[in-house]
Amino acid sequence: MTDLPYGRGGSPLQNLIVCGHKNTMISAIRVTGGIDEGPIYFKEPLSLSGSAQEIFERAADIIFDKMIPRFISEEMVAKAQEGEVTSFIRRKPSESELLPEFDLERIYDYIRMLDGEDYPRAFINFGEYRLELDRAEIGDGKISARVEFVKRNS
Repeated sequence: MTDLPYGRGGSPLQNLIVCGHKNTMISAIRVTGGIDEGPIYFKEPLSLSGSAQEIFERAADIIFDKMIPRFISEEMVAKAQEGEVTSFIRRKPSESELLPEFDLERIYDYIRMLDGEDYPRAFINFGEYRLELDRAEIGDGKISARVEFVKRNS
């Protein structure tokens, strides 16, 4: 989900959003021994707007409606990756905490980038509770989101 060789490695969606990207590419690569190091067949653009779940659904549409049919109908030749390699490190759940110094856009980005199935939600520690947020919407200088209060030691 990156414009390889930029963004090799873990948590590509979250790392792209944290870095401020609004768009990316889905790179069709040949799998080799190293993570995301293989030669590239082709790339397709992908918008990073919306929640993680919405982005993943758009990516799936691109893969199934554009990329796979192209592999079936064309003779594909992969080319070595060119350019400077930038690697991403897989994000840890502890890095999903919303901090007081975040502005509204960053808070929104954290909530939306973690709003996908099986992702640890953006959170705020509040006494003995952890407030986990999802389903964020931003507008008119405010964010609306769903919140769950979860006992921190559970």
